[in-house]
Formats: sequence, C-alpha cells, structure tokens
Amino acid sequence: MQPRNMSMSGVVDLAAVKAAGEAKQKAEKARADAARTGAPAPTRLVFDVDEAGFQQEVLQRSTEVPVVIDFWAEWCEPCKQLGPILEKLAGEYAGKFVLAKIDVDANQMLFQQFGVQGIPAVFAVVAGQPVPLFQGAAPEAQIRQVLDQLIQAAEQQFGIVGAPAEAADAEGEQEEAPVPAGPYDSALAAAHEALDAGDLGGAVRAYQNVLNDDPANAEAKLGLAQAQLLERVQGLDAQQVRKEAADSPADPAAQMAAADLDLVGGHVEDAFGRLVDTVRRTVGEDREAARVHLLSLFDVIGVDDPRVVTARSALARVLF
Repeated sequence: MQPRNMSMSGVVDLAAVKAAGEAKQKAEKARADAARTGAPAPTRLVFDVDEAGFQQEVLQRSTEVPVVIDFWAEWCEPCKQLGPILEKLAGEYAGKFVLAKIDVDANQMLFQQFGVQGIPAVFAVVAGQPVPLFQGAAPEAQIRQVLDQLIQAAEQQFGIVGAPAEAADAEGEQEEAPVPAGPYDSALAAAHEALDAGDLGGAVRAYQNVLNDDPANAEAKLGLAQAQLLERVQGLDAQQVRKEAADSPADPAAQMAAADLDLVGGHVEDAFGRLVDTVRRTVGEDREAARVHLLSLFDVIGVDDPRVVTARSALARVLF
C-alpha cells in the first residue's frame, strides 16, 4: 500500500531548515577558528547554575549538547585545582560540551539529588539523564579521555553533536559575519521537486550528490532521510505491517516497519514511542537495530524539533 501523495510536507518543512543549516555551517567555522587560534572560550561555555535555573540551563540544554557539571565549594582545595582545567577544556572543545558549575554550599538540593559523596565531583547530563564521570582532582589527560568518551557516546547513542560556540566581540555581542550563499541551491531545489513528485530514486541521488560534496549540509541530510523513508514504505501493506507489529512486540523489524508508517502518516510521537519501547524490550543486536533506526527517524523530522528532544530523553532513560 503506497501512502497517498508520497509527501512529507505534513510532517516537516524542508525549507524551514535552510537557515538552520547555514547557521550550523557558520558555527562550525567559528569552532574551527577558535581551535586553530587558541582563542579563549566564550563565557557561555562555562556558567554557574543554581536550583532555580537547573531545568533550563542543564536539563533542557542537555538535549542539544552534553552538559558537564562541576560540583565545587569555595573551601575545597582540590576543587580549585580541577575547576581551571575543566574551564580550559571547555574552551578547547569549543562547544562539544558545556560546563555548568554548581556551588554545593548554595545548592544542597542538587548536591543530594545527584548523590554526590564528596567534592570535587563531576557528572554529565545527556538528553536529560545524569551520568557520573569521576570524583576528585583527576589529571588532565584522564579528563580528556573521559570527555572524549562522553562526546562520542552522546553522538552515537542519541545523535547529540553539541552546539558549536561563536566568538564574541570586545563588547560581548555576537559578531555577525555574512554567510556566503552555498552552491547547492539549484541542486537542492531539484531534489525537493523530485521528492514532491514521488521520484524517490531521483531525490535520493540528488540529495546524496550534495552530501558527497558537503557532508554537513543539513537540508540535504534531512531531504535524504525523508526520501529514504518514503522508499522504505513504498508498496507496504499497512494492515499486514501493523498486524505483524501487534503480534510481535519484540521483533525490531516489525516495529521499525510500523514506525515508518506511523511517521509517514504524521504520527510522529507514536513512531518514536514505538521504537523507544522496542529498545526497552530487546537486547544485543536487536536493541541496536531499533536504536539506530530511531536515530534515522530523528533525521527525518529534524534534530531541533521538540518531539525529537522529548524522544531523545525517553531513549536516554531506557539506555542508562
């Protein structure tokens, strides 16, 4: 059964991500420039957090970038050794993680909620879920290794790749550099037209051609994910797919096919919830297949969509 109209326009607007893609390219350039020149980190990479701001500054932000938490106190001598190292690394990593500093004397509730046994203590929050990292004033080389593992896990398990920082000018304002127009406008327009016309093979090839030259192109990545999804559901018998999914709740293949149909039908939360449940029920290769498929559906909708943010948090609760 072929979905009517074979269009994703009811789920996400491809054109809406064009500006976001350009902003991402600009931000990535800023990160590369900062790393090359050794420029100091913008202050927004390191910030103090209290109980009132924890929800927004840590939990919400952790759906976009890993948030490392430094529990410290003024009287703690090892904290004074560790803190500058973490702040330095936040600058060097230039947005691959952000550092939240929590004064335990002023924020006893957070101290207790994380079950901190002693300070300094370093945790991370990824997709809303806490992850203990280490305790004590660890050497810089060990901290780098821990951070690399955290960043890799955030990207591979949840598709969270950080929020590249931009340099600030002398007055502390964001410097607005012009973003050059990309050379892919006509190629992307042709790919969009092919997608809307149901020429899925042509759309896949067109988007892939753009990505071959520009692997970070957000618009092409989103379009390719949508075209591949529509290819997968072409010719499926929706009734049979849903029956197999109902009969075999732990069968990842059955659940992935049903989730594809859910998404094409505009039932985004149902698709995501189905695959999160599948990850919860399965182990080993089956669990990995369901997780990877869920990440591919995140690409279809777009990483900034609030439904993706919610689903990432749900996935983290299952995996951690």
